[in-house]
Amino acid sequence: MGVVAGVDSSTQSCTVELRDAGSGRLLGSGRSAHPPTSPPVSEQDPADWWAAFGLALGGALSDAGLSARDVDAVSVAAQCHGLVLLDAQDRVLRPAKLWNDTTSSPQADALVRDLGTAGWADAVGSVPTAAFTITKLAWVAQHEPHLLDETARVLLPHDYLTYRLTGRAVTDRSEASGTGYYAAHDGRYLVDNLDRWVRDDLPWSTLLPTVLGPSEAAGTASTADARALGLRVDVVVGAGAGDQHAGALGIGLAPGQVLYSLGTSGVVMTTSPTPVHDATAWVDGVADAAGGWLPLVCTLNCAKVTDTVARLLGVDHPELTRLALAAPRRADRMVMAAYLDGERSPDRPDARGVLAGLRSDTTREELALAAYEGVVLGLVRGHDAIRAAGATADGEVVVTGGGARSLAYRQVLADALGRPVHTRDVDEATARGAAVQAAAVLAGADVRTVRDTWTPATTGVVESQRAVDDDVWRRYRALADARQPDETPE
Repeated sequence: MGVVAGVDSSTQSCTVELRDAGSGRLLGSGRSAHPPTSPPVSEQDPADWWAAFGLALGGALSDAGLSARDVDAVSVAAQCHGLVLLDAQDRVLRPAKLWNDTTSSPQADALVRDLGTAGWADAVGSVPTAAFTITKLAWVAQHEPHLLDETARVLLPHDYLTYRLTGRAVTDRSEASGTGYYAAHDGRYLVDNLDRWVRDDLPWSTLLPTVLGPSEAAGTASTADARALGLRVDVVVGAGAGDQHAGALGIGLAPGQVLYSLGTSGVVMTTSPTPVHDATAWVDGVADAAGGWLPLVCTLNCAKVTDTVARLLGVDHPELTRLALAAPRRADRMVMAAYLDGERSPDRPDARGVLAGLRSDTTREELALAAYEGVVLGLVRGHDAIRAAGATADGEVVVTGGGARSLAYRQVLADALGRPVHTRDVDEATARGAAVQAAAVLAGADVRTVRDTWTPATTGVVESQRAVDDDVWRRYRALADARQPDETPE
């Protein structure tokens, strides 16, 4: 029996799942927290990711009754877009700017004004926001230019952990396609983008990691860091992936199906056999972790919205769910634009949350419902944008992530879509997807074959009970699209 480790290094924590390499059966899991962050400045020390990985791996091994010597393959999935700069001695030059750090919004605006939304969509499949790595590099070039003089490697979060394991600077096409300087449809870096908008005097081709295919090994766990974890030097390490891309693998997302991932961020996505280029800037036409494409819309504000309202109401999440499901569904009820920490889709980095429709008889139940609907209606608009961009996204709807544990989220989503919402037997889709990749590279197999073999069973279906009123949709759109007085004009 081979043993594979799937790693999910997210914004909040690192999770490691150990699985049987043949059947996919879960053997053990462990988790360790990352230091909390909050936009607009959202940064973490990559050394904390490595420490959390070691603790999570140790917890998973203990849970499974195994030792590190029993692990045969590892793959790392991690939060997307973050910027890690290393010098020639592999020292981290500054804390990593994360995907939800919005300080590079001015740089993102300048890039989009320069090339235009259609130009960016044609070039890299997506229109950059402050989340994209290229904007973070442009921010460093403007505010900390001396660091670029010292830079020997430009890595993404999962690249960094893979580098600590293998000593090879590699990435995968799913993560590279979200940088703003990799054209996945052409399979090449666009160094001209970095020359134009960051610095034109740096040897970018030597600073960037090699892009690997989804079933290609990055190397083996041969570094001193890997040996310190107790791993054998012949442990195979996969190319890794972005967290959402690995989550699609873990769910076993099939063509036409739609995945709503409800976590720190909210993501709606589908798979596509062909690239998607959306000039409206809503849809990121990124590559997936299986050789195809994963058009997606990502919002900054998801479970944190219901976390906040639960705190304000002084209730736990089961009670917040009960309140929301008990709320009367009157057409003139409150609506919320859930932009608590600015927003990515639509690109509103300076926006804040807005609640409208308060009345003297407003109830706790209605406030709870408004929080769930504020998150879900924004994601459903993203789903509509994916269809408008030309992707087939009309199949079975699957919901995953921490928010999916709440019946309120599932019911509100089913009502907003007017169709059933399915859950699958997956607690940690991203870690599971990383394990799928690890099993594929261990066996020398196509990752799609392992994905399909491991596809988890459906565990529940929530039917639509009452469609969201047209008046609620109208008022939500008006509120969500209204520019606030303190926002930077477009």
